Amino acid sequence: MKVVDAEMFREQFLELLDNLGNDGLIITRRGRPVARLLPLERPDAELIGSLRDKIVVRDDVLATGVDWDADAQS
Repeated sequence: MKVVDAEMFREQFLELLDNLGNDGLIITRRGRPVARLLPLERPDAELIGSLRDKIVVRDDVLATGVDWDADAQS
């Protein structure tokens, strides 16, 4: 978890919020922790479809890449 002094948090809070990791950050004053900032949990429903138009499937997803004939006799 990232630790940030209160003065630095005040000066850079927008940047810190934009880059807030899942574990959040601890804000200190004179070296002592005074607050912990955590991101809001996103409901799982928001994740459904969130990668639409970001992933490109180039071939058949179910193909193994190996040509074979199930009816062939050995």
